[in-house]
Amino acid sequence: MSLGTIDRTPPPIFKQGLSAFSKLILFSALALFLMVADSRFKVTLPLRAVLATALYPVQWLALQPVRVGRAVGDYFITARQAQSQAETAGLMLATQALRSSQVEQLTFENSRLRKLLDLREQLQVVGVAAEVLYDAADPYTRKVVISKGLSQGVVLGSPVIDELGVLGQVTLVNPLVSEVTLIIDRDLAIPVLNVRTGVRSLAFGDASGSGGLELRFMGSTSDVQQGDLLTTSGVDGVYPPGLPVARIDSIERRAESAFARIHCTPLALVSGARHVMVLQPQSAQIPARPADAAALPKKGGRS
Repeated sequence: MSLGTIDRTPPPIFKQGLSAFSKLILFSALALFLMVADSRFKVTLPLRAVLATALYPVQWLALQPVRVGRAVGDYFITARQAQSQAETAGLMLATQALRSSQVEQLTFENSRLRKLLDLREQLQVVGVAAEVLYDAADPYTRKVVISKGLSQGVVLGSPVIDELGVLGQVTLVNPLVSEVTLIIDRDLAIPVLNVRTGVRSLAFGDASGSGGLELRFMGSTSDVQQGDLLTTSGVDGVYPPGLPVARIDSIERRAESAFARIHCTPLALVSGARHVMVLQPQSAQIPARPADAAALPKKGGRS
């Protein structure tokens, strides 16, 4: 038999389909398409909700050793520390009782004044208690996951506070858990009010990642001082007015810029909060706009 008649094709067991390079191109294009589709049209949002619900038992089991460790550590606190904490708590309780009586009196006077001036009553704040489970996995954002979700009445955009002030805002809601973007995240902005001057402005998460806030678009000659208290202004329809947000800790007035660089320290425990309160957005409590009045007859029309 001549060599020219030998079949040089590979046996069927070694036959392959697409080459490795073609598969790489195909799957890279598919991944790029899915990322663009998810960014534009949120096509994977239902899938994420299903996966988050399915993985919740696994997350709960993984958190049990941490909770047990915390419980054991709290149990072995010395008697002296417990006594000191009890004395501090008693002092704080007495202070809060005094403030509570003052707040009740001020609320009563405010209600009478609003009725006298025929103003709308202030909206009631409705909240749901939740626990911080863990930090979000994205290293480029400042987010935490809390233990309440859609089934407990949490809605998208809800403000989140702790015992010291505003912590952040709900930006993703799943059936059993929710994701909260902290106020120090560079993509989150919150309208604030300077208690001393009454000037409203916007506070953004510090883009440098220092864990603070900064007031932007404030002129170099603005009346701001170190130590000024910033609270929510309530003009955005999300945060109730008067919630503590931050204190101004440094002001840098630059001659080459028309704006001052104002850095603030958040009052909430953005890095160590365990128990939080999820408030209902103020816009959900604003009454619906009344129907437009009937159109008036045109002038000069026949009766």
